[in-house]
Amino acid sequence: MIRANWLRLVAPVLAFGLVVAACGDSDEDTDAGADTTAATDTTAATDTTAGSTETTAGGTETTTAAGPLAGVCPETVVMQTDWNPEAEHGALYEMVGKEGYTIDASNFIVTGDLVSGGEDTGVDIEVRTGGPAIGFQQVTAQMYQDTSIHFGYVSTDEAIENFQDLPTISVVAPLDKNPQIIMWDPATYPDVETIADLQENDTTIRYFETGTYMPYLLASGQVTEGQLDGSYDGTPAVFVSEGGAIAQQGFASAEPYIYENEIPEWGKPVAFQLIHDTGYELYTQALGVRAEAYEELTPCMELLVPIVQQASVDYITNPDASNALILEAVNEYDNGWIYSQGVADFSVEQQLELGLVGNGTDDTLGNFDEARVQEVIDITVRDVFPEVSGVTVSDIVSNEFIDPSIGLTASTTTATTGGGDSTTTAAE
Repeated sequence: MIRANWLRLVAPVLAFGLVVAACGDSDEDTDAGADTTAATDTTAATDTTAGSTETTAGGTETTTAAGPLAGVCPETVVMQTDWNPEAEHGALYEMVGKEGYTIDASNFIVTGDLVSGGEDTGVDIEVRTGGPAIGFQQVTAQMYQDTSIHFGYVSTDEAIENFQDLPTISVVAPLDKNPQIIMWDPATYPDVETIADLQENDTTIRYFETGTYMPYLLASGQVTEGQLDGSYDGTPAVFVSEGGAIAQQGFASAEPYIYENEIPEWGKPVAFQLIHDTGYELYTQALGVRAEAYEELTPCMELLVPIVQQASVDYITNPDASNALILEAVNEYDNGWIYSQGVADFSVEQQLELGLVGNGTDDTLGNFDEARVQEVIDITVRDVFPEVSGVTVSDIVSNEFIDPSIGLTASTTTATTGGGDSTTTAAE
C-alpha cells in the first residue's frame, strides 16, 4: 500500500466565512498526478569544463555556457517539491536567479538561472510545485512517472515505504527537523507540555489518518486509540468551534502564527510539541534522486549538493528576495493556496528558533545522521510498514557529496528577527 507523504491542505472555512492556509501533512493516495512539463534533458555529462564553445557561420568561436555546473549537470536542473511555494522550500528558491526568471502559472513552475551566492552556475533551475499540481501524489511516484525530474523532496518514511518498488536515495537535507506538530490550547490545558500529557484528559487528537507518525505514537504509548480522530481536513473550523477542547496536527512554522494572527475567531496562541521531539526523527523534504539515476547524476551532485547546502545557509540568513519570489509565485498560481508575508517571515524565525534548519549534531548543514536514519527504519518497519524488509541506511540516504565545511554559525537567530547584524555564514 502506498501512503503518500504528508501533504498540506487548505480549504474554505465555511462556518466562519474564512479562507485560510492550514499547513499540515496529509497522506492522500491518488493516481491523479500528471506530467506537467515537456521532458528535460536528464543526462549528466562528464565534461567538467566551466564552459563550452561553438563555431558560428563566420568561423568565430563564442562562449555558449559558463559556470561550474555547465557541461556537468543537465542544462536545466529540475526539482520537484511536495507542496505549493512556501518558506520551508526556501533553499530551492534561493537558487533561482532573481533577474530574468519566469513563472509558468499554468503548470506551476518557476524557472531561472541556477545561481550560487548570486553568481550564475551555467545551467538553469526549474522548481516544480507539488501537492494539487501533481494530483496530491507522492513526489517519489511523480519522479518515476516523469523521469525529467532530477531531484525531488523525499522524506525518510516515504523512502522506506517505496524502497522495494520505487527506490530513491536522498543526498542533502535542507531541513534538519520535521516541522510537523500536535498543537493544543494552552488556556484549556495549562499543565500540558507534551503530546503524551494529553492522555490525562483523554483529549481528542485530530490528524490526517494516514500520517506515519501516529502508529509510532500509539505503539510507544504516547497516545491511546480512543484519542485518535483521523478526520482532520486541513481547516481550522473544528478546532475553533470546539473552543480548544481538542488537539490537532499542524506545522510549527505556520499554524501558531496563522491561528493567532489570521483566524480572528481564534486570535490567540497555541501550544505544541514537534513530532521530532517525540522520538520520530525523520528527515522531511530531503532532496533525493531515483536510485537508477544516482550514478549518472554523480558528477553533477558532486558540485550541486554543496550549492544546495550553501543556498540553505544564504536563505535562512537573508530570506527577503527568495520570500518575495515565493509570494509572487503563490499569487501567480492563484490556485486557492493562501500564503502571506507574515507566515513567511514567521516560518523563517521558527526554522531558526526550533532548529528546523540547522547543523544537527555536528557543524554541517544538510548531512544525514546515519544512526538517526537507522532508528527511523527500525520504527517504521516495526510500527508502520511491516511489509517492508531489507532496507538499509545506505539504500535511502547518502552523505557522499556533502561539504562538511558548510553550516550555520552560532549566531543565527539575529539573521531574521531584527536582533542585530547577522554573523551566520558558511563555515570556512
